[in-house]
Amino acid sequence: MSLKIEERFAVHFDDFKHYDTEKLRKHFLVEKVLSPDEIHFVYTHYERIMVGGAMPVTKSLTLEPVFQQKAGYFLERRELGAINIGGKGRVIVDGETYELDTKEALYVGMGAKDVRFESLDAATPAKFYINSAPAHHSYPHKKVGMSDANVLELGSSDTCNERRINQLLINEVVETCQLQMGMTELQPGSIWNTMPAHTHSRRMEAYFYFNVPEEQAVCHFMGPAHETRHIWVANEQAVVSPPWSLHSGVGTANYTFIWGMAGENLDYNDMDFHKPHTLK
Repeated sequence: MSLKIEERFAVHFDDFKHYDTEKLRKHFLVEKVLSPDEIHFVYTHYERIMVGGAMPVTKSLTLEPVFQQKAGYFLERRELGAINIGGKGRVIVDGETYELDTKEALYVGMGAKDVRFESLDAATPAKFYINSAPAHHSYPHKKVGMSDANVLELGSSDTCNERRINQLLINEVVETCQLQMGMTELQPGSIWNTMPAHTHSRRMEAYFYFNVPEEQAVCHFMGPAHETRHIWVANEQAVVSPPWSLHSGVGTANYTFIWGMAGENLDYNDMDFHKPHTLK
């Protein structure tokens, strides 16, 4: 079978503070997101978001329903966002083809029955990073390129967090039920992906780190602001962040990451900030 699924249950922050490194990684780190000719998913109990990836090389990969859904087809009660970080590929949705170059995104609305992922060249396969969340309404499918994104230039070289935030699948760009996704590109010399860190209790978030150079890593910080923990993350790995947790990271080299959010609030700026000197 080309689709592999893992289930993760929600964690209370009172329990979280007792976790050692092994347990932190078990509950929050997604080590395998992309694998040749397979679709990988982690089904989480944070807003029921699914985090995963599809990497078609020698064959087309079909999105099939998983046991946890109890659905006739994958998007029967869900919406989906996919961002390609590899070579050129295409997503075929109920017979309609959307070609995605690297760093281009596709929103697929609830009700699409046949979704397939393909690469245009097996030598440089596409790598689709995918988030999926429950949906209550069917919105139109839409391809979003970097030129279509809502762009924010934030941070400063003085604080090592100068970055370009490309808001791809958010409500200012495409209609969604609750899913939002975007890509943050750090400028040369900047390594903090966001600072000051923040929480947003009305939605959870997942971070997918890529373009991390070989033998380098990203240190992802999480937890309540008064009791933080860290997870070391390698290239093309993801971290699931509960709504009670801040989420920030610093790399040993420059990198890029994709953020995805789900919850009751579509206001991107609804954040509770925690200034660096207050963190513990």
